Amino acid sequence: MPNIELHAAQRDDLDTLENLMQFYMHDFSEWLPLKLAEHGFFAIQPKDDYWRHPATRPFLIRVDGELAGFATVDNQTHLDTAEHNIGYFFLARRFRGQGVAQFVVSALLSKIPGQWQIFHIDANLPAQRFWARLIPELSGGAFTLQQRVVDGYPCTFFCLHTPFSVA
Repeated sequence: MPNIELHAAQRDDLDTLENLMQFYMHDFSEWLPLKLAEHGFFAIQPKDDYWRHPATRPFLIRVDGELAGFATVDNQTHLDTAEHNIGYFFLARRFRGQGVAQFVVSALLSKIPGQWQIFHIDANLPAQRFWARLIPELSGGAFTLQQRVVDGYPCTFFCLHTPFSVA
């Protein structure tokens, strides 16, 4: 197992997060009709307000000291009972399938107790397989499942409670 670290992003990491968003959008362009702008980048608005929002907690993921991705926790929930949401979750492809994503999700759920929603668009089959395997395992089967449409796309929502913090 590689050495995996999850660090809270700092103010001077915002450019790194914005850069990683391009890779996140690249991956999502397989399932959503996202278009490259004429300058060769995905045309996304800078997320300064999102990164700086008090409820947004961005994290950088490092594997063996190397930048490998990012994750965010926010309060932009679609379920009335949820307090926390995994807003963005990106792991560079060469780090996938090594237990890194599972470690990161487990660490986030342990660090931030409360009612969680975790969702994916149904067209994203790798995410569908990942979450369908991981959530039952991490929650001990104590979760609910809901189908909702978000921005016109069918999505699967997992709702679970983390009762304690080990941080």
